[in-house]
Amino acid sequence: MEETRRVLVADDDPAILDLLTFNLKAEGFDVLAATDGDQAWSLARHAVPDLVVLDVMMPQRDGLDVLGSLKSHPRTRHIPVVLLTAKASDAEVWEGWRAGADYYITKPFSLDELLHFVEYLLRPASTTV
Repeated sequence: MEETRRVLVADDDPAILDLLTFNLKAEGFDVLAATDGDQAWSLARHAVPDLVVLDVMMPQRDGLDVLGSLKSHPRTRHIPVVLLTAKASDAEVWEGWRAGADYYITKPFSLDELLHFVEYLLRPASTTV
């Protein structure tokens, strides 16, 4: 029997957080929700999700700071991270990639695109090309 995969979603916009939580649960994921960077980092450290969807502009700690912490901590460095943000300039996107993002999606976003890349990033290594 396949183990339920856990996704942490962090966004300070309640509508986006609800949309992502609802749709990821509908796809069979166990979803943890955070409304700020501190909460996201705490949940990631303690629950060690299989993937994180992280807004960049959040209260407490911004997403890039959380991403840096995730990638530098032994318990969380392996977790794929999707940045989901309104920051869309080339420099901002490049900053996200340099910080260690596995994928970068700008708002407004396609829910289908996000769900596709969540599935892609969680695919077992033996099935990737």
